[in-house]
Amino acid sequence: MRIGLIGGSGLYEIEGLETTKEIAVTTPYGQPSAVYKIGTLGAEEIVFLSRHGTHHSIPPQKINYRANIWGFKHLGIERIISVNAAGGINKNLTPGDIVLLDQIIDMTYGARESTFYDKDKVVHIDFTNPYCSELRDLLINASQAINVPVKTSGAYVCTNGPRLETAEEIRFFSLIGADVVGMTAMPEAALARELEICFSGISVVTNPAAGIFKEKLTVTEVIETMKKSTDRIKSLIKEAVINIPLSRNCPCKDALKDAEL
Repeated sequence: MRIGLIGGSGLYEIEGLETTKEIAVTTPYGQPSAVYKIGTLGAEEIVFLSRHGTHHSIPPQKINYRANIWGFKHLGIERIISVNAAGGINKNLTPGDIVLLDQIIDMTYGARESTFYDKDKVVHIDFTNPYCSELRDLLINASQAINVPVKTSGAYVCTNGPRLETAEEIRFFSLIGADVVGMTAMPEAALARELEICFSGISVVTNPAAGIFKEKLTVTEVIETMKKSTDRIKSLIKEAVINIPLSRNCPCKDALKDAEL
């Protein structure tokens, strides 16, 4: 059993992940962001992909999300854990908090290639709950087992970028229920659902979003906070993957059932 892991800003590799080989995948949708690093974390096999490229050279609006997710499917991945940095909108969140996401508000719709079914088939996947409940429960249980505090739910609003948001945009996002803001959760999550891959989202709050406090937002604080959170993220993922069952007992594996017209 292989588990897919996507690392975002500040998480370009996982300490303790012993890479055994690297695979470059060519897809019908172009090239993925980087090579897939296959290795072990503890006793489990992990396939790691750096979302923004090896040297963080790809901005969020230019990531080839379709190629990235298709590449995981090609390598036999049935479950993906996606980690990203996010700004905190909910005032109860502070930098360094880990949020196990359960909802998405998509502000990128129409700006990015967001489906595998845009030619010969008409497919409408159920996206009521965008994240796999089984994977999320495993991460919650893992956090309790190793005493790593997490927020067990949160809504992620995905903006197109690459600019950061205005204070008034953040106020609007707060009013519609967003807890954190970032630029990469979509269409990543939807594409995984279209390929019937279980997908979970972990956001690390790296800074208060625009207008929450008066300080200027900087990329430096994002990277520094992610670095400080790496050990906790690694421990959380390691504990979760050793308890993942071989068989899937969630709706993700049947996402295309009754979805095609």
